Amino acid sequence: MKTPLQMTKEVAQALADNRPVVALESTIISHGLPRPRNFEVALEIEDAVRRAGATPATIAVVDGVANVGLEEKQLDTIANDNSVVKVSIRDLGIVAARRGHGATTVAATAHIAALAGIRVFATGGLGGVHRDANSTFDESADLPALSSLPVTVVCAGVKSILDVSATLERLETLSIPVVSVGTNKFPGFYLTDSGYTLDWKVDTAAEVAEIMRQRAAYQTKGGMVVANPLPQDEQLDPVLHERLLTEGLRAAHLRGIRGKDVTPFLLDFFHRESQGKSLDVNVTVVLNNAVFAAAIAAAL
Repeated sequence: MKTPLQMTKEVAQALADNRPVVALESTIISHGLPRPRNFEVALEIEDAVRRAGATPATIAVVDGVANVGLEEKQLDTIANDNSVVKVSIRDLGIVAARRGHGATTVAATAHIAALAGIRVFATGGLGGVHRDANSTFDESADLPALSSLPVTVVCAGVKSILDVSATLERLETLSIPVVSVGTNKFPGFYLTDSGYTLDWKVDTAAEVAEIMRQRAAYQTKGGMVVANPLPQDEQLDPVLHERLLTEGLRAAHLRGIRGKDVTPFLLDFFHRESQGKSLDVNVTVVLNNAVFAAAIAAAL
């Protein structure tokens, strides 16, 4: 059975011509940023990819069909339609069967990107192992997805609301290589440095592209994580971050918020309680990653 992917002319032509293409996820549009800023940021990210020399392919499910690249009307639907649901790989068939709208997570975006033949993907922060996972078994589907999909994900590390140490351990167990750009420090999304050190660093997009070529030559399965830290002067104030994280986790616990609802709750909490400062950092993170991902795609 042929996978029912729908591509914009821009994306289809770029792939046909073997020109650089960067996949972009859509949950940041529907669940990660407040309206109307979410729609504006989605356009900004796509423009940043184009200016960096690649074609953006924002991925989402619209009317039950997985779209690789969105027209502006479809992008508006994902940004503003209240029926849009958060879609991971396990949800794709259900949303398609019901002809629904779905914003794709990192896992689902990587899955669809791989089906379309796109090898580079930019996002904000990677999902991972949640705090207290030893009792809740709460781990993002992003990790097992990347262990099998041949997609390189450029991110600012994992979201700082997660258990960073446990996530790095799981990435190692799943044989997912992690490199950091310009440093051995592993970034913490809003923060330049999560406090953890990596074995490998890269200094250029060309190095990442060469690693991807060698991994393919050695038939190493799965994807790779490229951690792209914010410059220190662009990160969220670490003291403010620690306070918001403590208060946000407490608020989520008191309200009984669990599982996939924790991340959007905490992101919204950060945005409100920081008076928009974390929102600005969040946008900067995604734009930086989109530009570096475009450079990797071009180098391939």
